[in-house]
Amino acid sequence: MEKQPGALSRNPHELYYLRMQRTKEKMEREKTEEDLYQNKNRLKVCVATCNRADYSKLAPIMFGLKSHPEEFELEVVVLGSHLIDDYGNTFRMIEQDDFDIGSKLHTIVRGEDEAAMVESVGLALVKLPDVLQRLRPDILIVHGDRFDALALATAAALMNIRILHLEGGEVSGTIDDSIRHAISKLAHYHACCTRMAEQHLIAMCEDHSRILLAGCPSYDKLLSTYHRDDYMDIIKSWLGDKVKENDYIVALQHPVTTDIQHSIKIYGLMLDALISFNKRTLILFPNIDAGSKEMVRVMRKKGIEQHPNFRAMKHIPFEQFIQLVSHAGCMIGNSSCGVREAGAFGTPVINLGTRQTGRETGENVLHVRDADSDNKIYHALELQFGKRYPGSKIYGDGNAVPRILKFLSSIDLKEPLQKTFCFPPVKDTISQDIDHILETQSALAVDLGGTNLRVAIVCMRGNIVKKYTEPNPKTFEDRMHLILKMCKEAVQGAVRHNCRILGVGISTGGRVNPQEGIVLHSTKLIQEWSSVDLRTPISDALGLPVWVDNDGNCAALAEKKFGHGRGVDNFVTVITGTGIGGGIIHNSELIHGSTFCAAELGHIKVSLDGPECSCGSQGCIEAFASGMALQREAKRLHDEELLKMDGMDVKLAEPITAAHLIRAAENGNSKANAVLDKASLALGVGIVNILHIVNPSLVILSGVLASYYQAPVQQVMLERALFSAQSIKVVKSDLEEPALLGAASMVLDYATRRTY
Repeated sequence: MEKQPGALSRNPHELYYLRMQRTKEKMEREKTEEDLYQNKNRLKVCVATCNRADYSKLAPIMFGLKSHPEEFELEVVVLGSHLIDDYGNTFRMIEQDDFDIGSKLHTIVRGEDEAAMVESVGLALVKLPDVLQRLRPDILIVHGDRFDALALATAAALMNIRILHLEGGEVSGTIDDSIRHAISKLAHYHACCTRMAEQHLIAMCEDHSRILLAGCPSYDKLLSTYHRDDYMDIIKSWLGDKVKENDYIVALQHPVTTDIQHSIKIYGLMLDALISFNKRTLILFPNIDAGSKEMVRVMRKKGIEQHPNFRAMKHIPFEQFIQLVSHAGCMIGNSSCGVREAGAFGTPVINLGTRQTGRETGENVLHVRDADSDNKIYHALELQFGKRYPGSKIYGDGNAVPRILKFLSSIDLKEPLQKTFCFPPVKDTISQDIDHILETQSALAVDLGGTNLRVAIVCMRGNIVKKYTEPNPKTFEDRMHLILKMCKEAVQGAVRHNCRILGVGISTGGRVNPQEGIVLHSTKLIQEWSSVDLRTPISDALGLPVWVDNDGNCAALAEKKFGHGRGVDNFVTVITGTGIGGGIIHNSELIHGSTFCAAELGHIKVSLDGPECSCGSQGCIEAFASGMALQREAKRLHDEELLKMDGMDVKLAEPITAAHLIRAAENGNSKANAVLDKASLALGVGIVNILHIVNPSLVILSGVLASYYQAPVQQVMLERALFSAQSIKVVKSDLEEPALLGAASMVLDYATRRTY
């Protein structure tokens, strides 16, 4: 059979190989896709370690992360003194623990002085961005209070990488405090060791929900491993065959960077005391802080490295170091290990100088804060050496790592990266600044009433410094012209009264969009007043921020700042005047609603076939209990000659009002009483509905009818409200000008932000 042009000739072996190759490629492709899917669902955690001390705290977390590959992807970055030969090249112990080091950054500028520390921070900041950009971790874990850690936290924060800070909130009394607290302010999450540290972080305004009281991660390892059977072998390998348990000293002293010369002096006195005490001593080299080079010179000048009683070491693996500390006769120096880990074993500790001042300690620690002679240190050795104290678990119970892993798993990466601070409430204080003494911070308050237009200067304490009143014009143009004229006049008057105007607040009837400063729909009392932008023209004319809101909402704001609502989180204000209105404060915030129609309390329906309301509906509270409704009923009774009673004088030219109805009822008029009883019941039922919907803790009645309605409404609540709402009090407002004070409160409370 003739072959087709271009057809390939394949032998069976080639076809089999081709099929196998395609199958292999398909499996690899599927595996790659599966790995990518899994990685998307894993939290990528970068652990950065700078020195031997922080690795002892970070290693347990790293092992925990590594043991949960389905949840976490671990990246390890090594920098700082880990990579310096003089400090033991301690990065090797990380490799021995079988961790893959993703990046090694040489960030230490040698010199061991203050300038070298600053240069090291700068060098780390230069090198870290490339590493973090490549790794793109979800979380960076930073430990403690080292200058290297400050560089890590600074770089991560500026690159929008979330930071978990270990051991924040502690106090040690040196520059380390400043660095530690600075890292805490940069960090988004905190895992602290003690209850006091947690309280410190809260006092520093950190969000309580992002603080984990975990304990120290190193305790997870030391509490489970320090009862080793081979501890004597470890002790003898570092201190010699003749050494006995509890008959040797561990010494570890670091420089205090805020007082280097004094810390060098104390170091020399400690060495002299140890030489005189004549006990086998394991001494570790100081860390890389400024002053360490001078301390090493002191050690070598005294011949410590050749002295038969001393063993000088640059580094000891943490697991073995724990055995040496737990079975020592005493630990001396100023290492945090002395006041933290050693307490778990009851090892006696002598803490020298100020480096750990403020740390929480167990009773095993004896402080020698001002070591002015070797005799004082020698006496402390005599008191402490060979004692045993009860173990202390101030810093942990051995379960820190599970808590931290669970905390990491709970982090929602969709949460806003921008951290928020929980500042405590600040009380109003009388400023001692000369500008504040000479000028009283004030607001310009405007009340757009149906009859009058009022403008007032209101100071921070709620006092009306000056008030201006004019009849409210009927047309839009005349009204706007008068508002601007009166506001400008008030601003000029404020200068004469030493008042600094912070802004303008406007109270008006109808429905208002306070976010835009627009009156959407007004009441019938103010004609031609719909879809009116009040904010823009007034703000442009006066050069001041302007806030606008409904008069009922303003009354609620006035009570919140100046009246019965001060310090009350949830309350309702009901205005009982010409109409019925009000405002609702819930969780200390004013409720506006989705279309700015919330708290239209006068238009709650209490009857299906009641009198017609101004809103066009029937049976609203306003149709029964407002001043207009009572006036309507008073006129009806007057026309029927049923209003006047003995002892009641009604002049022929006098307009009939709600006051006449109330006076007639007080004089025993049964018809007037019936009208008022019905009005009180309608208002009371409406307020009961409010109680059952928003459940405030207080009802405040405002307006000219508040005094009359207070007692009847309280009675209706007792009769008709649910049992749990019957105890809610009804009080009468004490404010004479709620509309003006509410308008002013918008300015005085919100002058630092545009919306509220």
